[in-house]
Amino acid sequence: MKSEYMHWAKTHVGARYNIGASGVANYPLAELPVSLGELEITGESYYGYAPLQQAISDHTGVPVEMVFAALGTSQANHLAMASLLRPGDEILLEDPSYELIFSTARYLGVSVRRFPRRPENEFAVDPDEVCRLITPRTRLVVLTNLHNPTSALVGEETLTAVGSACEKQGSYVLVDEVYLESTFDPAIRTAATLGKNFIVTNSLTKVYGLSGLRCGWVLARPEVVQAMFRLRDLFESIPPHVSERLSVVAFRHLGKIRERSKRLMDENRGVLRSTLLSRDDIACFDPGFGTVVFPRWTGGKVDDLADTLLEKQETSITPGRFFGLPDRFRIGLGGETAMFREGMKRLCGALDHFGGRSPADPRAR
Repeated sequence: MKSEYMHWAKTHVGARYNIGASGVANYPLAELPVSLGELEITGESYYGYAPLQQAISDHTGVPVEMVFAALGTSQANHLAMASLLRPGDEILLEDPSYELIFSTARYLGVSVRRFPRRPENEFAVDPDEVCRLITPRTRLVVLTNLHNPTSALVGEETLTAVGSACEKQGSYVLVDEVYLESTFDPAIRTAATLGKNFIVTNSLTKVYGLSGLRCGWVLARPEVVQAMFRLRDLFESIPPHVSERLSVVAFRHLGKIRERSKRLMDENRGVLRSTLLSRDDIACFDPGFGTVVFPRWTGGKVDDLADTLLEKQETSITPGRFFGLPDRFRIGLGGETAMFREGMKRLCGALDHFGGRSPADPRAR
């Protein structure tokens, strides 16, 4: 098994104007108030580095015994699914979905059934539809919240309904919340507080520009957390301790880091709305928050557009084929604004070249 999307992403990340990346621009170490004395190469972190476990607990508002510190959200999702699933089990997965979750499930030998998040409904989850699909074979329902690739929010009422249906069958709900904090709304609480059968994954990577720290986590029942710690023994001995210590420092200064992220996304959303979303060959749901949008283009083939942009304009977007919708592409709103503005200029120029444009209602569709 392999991930076609991850291979594509790693080989296209070097574009001069990368406006397809889903995370915020890298936060510079020079701006993180840390002294050499706060760091160490080796420490006691065999089954969780206690200060980091506590920092995640404080940040999420869940008890520390429900915290599993992982190397990013991808490892968190992998270990969470691997600790719960066995070959032949069935999961329900949203469509469109993040390709790596689908590929991981297939790698684990799991049967994957899909439930739709429809463009005409602004990619909302229909809880009645999901609940009808849950059967005694369903071991896990998997959601991203905010949705990757559209940033659509799944409300607490919907999550609770799905969680109740799963509880009746003895199954779990896995919610990937790696983009949730880009709503910048402290009233939205983690789904880990909604019931014992909820499992939540998250990290500091996407919203805070701290991808290099690989600071991720799983929130789950203590017995699930302990199972994941033991399972991780098969993949690594101990996590990189320097990253653990730097992550603790990052949590202490997360307010400042959050302000930078919000500024970038607010500025870039204004650029997006005045350029791409004003075109009549583009239809796009824009919720007003989140690090990504997922426009539909009616002027030609997205793969041809993406290839031309990269080859002739040094600009990268993420083709929608990786999410199962080849007439769409993903745009990320977390880059440095000067880079984002130039990337949008080049994208719109390429769209003009392929199909032309005319003035249109600037409201997002």
